Amino acid sequence: MPRRKKGLKIDAWVNLDKPYDMTSTQAVGLVRRLLNAQKAGHAGTLDPLATGILPIALGEATKTVPYTQDSQKTYEFSVQWGEERTTDDLEGDVIHSSNQTPSSDQIHAVLGKYIGQIEQFPPKFSAIKINGERAYDLARDGHDVEMKSRNVHIKKLELLNHDMNARNSTFVCECGKGTYIRSIGRDMGRDLGCYGYISALKRTKVGPFELNNAISLDILEKMGDNTPTDGVLLPVEMALDDIPALSVTLQEASKLKSGQACSFISRPDIQRLTDIGVEINPKDPSPVLVILQGKPQAIASLSGVELKPVRVFNL
Repeated sequence: MPRRKKGLKIDAWVNLDKPYDMTSTQAVGLVRRLLNAQKAGHAGTLDPLATGILPIALGEATKTVPYTQDSQKTYEFSVQWGEERTTDDLEGDVIHSSNQTPSSDQIHAVLGKYIGQIEQFPPKFSAIKINGERAYDLARDGHDVEMKSRNVHIKKLELLNHDMNARNSTFVCECGKGTYIRSIGRDMGRDLGCYGYISALKRTKVGPFELNNAISLDILEKMGDNTPTDGVLLPVEMALDDIPALSVTLQEASKLKSGQACSFISRPDIQRLTDIGVEINPKDPSPVLVILQGKPQAIASLSGVELKPVRVFNL
């Protein structure tokens, strides 16, 4: 007889406003405990010293995590000029220093270099694995960690505030998957000839998850067992807001949920696909959210006129 899972079967997202000085794993564990959920995970690590949006998936929502991780993200961050640190944030040791402070004109002059598709070297103190070990573990043990560059996409990078006296500047950045804000601060400091590190970092948006519908751990803890579902537990499909949704029949849903493909050959069926904006291309499969009576059934892949299940929901 299989072991019964502890906790409640909760299938939803929690849009957490992560506090300062807490790891993403610790935050997930606390939310899981506070809601007594069976299963939980997060969509994109946030550094311990960073605050802001950490989408936490519960139950069946964990199946949509990869789609959230691929979403555009927005950060507000501050760079302290005059020092470069081992961790590229305020936690590390100072390794370079300068008496120079850039002007706002000088900062604006280098911003264009960081917009679009750019090559970036991640921080040595990061969760990237090198030969099976985390880079930050190797760096803390005193190993000379050689990070490989990666291509990332930055949609927007703007200067919000510049304080010459405090030697500090605040920015907003919209970027794609895999971008390290700490690397941007470090590299701008080098380009400006004055060094720099991230002194504050807040993630304000991850795909559809924004600060205006986020909840803090303090509020969750105060709610205790009286935690309401409205406004706290967000629907599983929220993470799939940019994927076309296809309403199917009960028969089609049954086939897809049992692992079988559905063919959309007739003219009315093809019209159903074009109505939701899906391009019928056998060489370039498109993701589709399968809906039955308003309830998500599966994430499927449309290749030509054939719809194949990728992840099935048990809701």
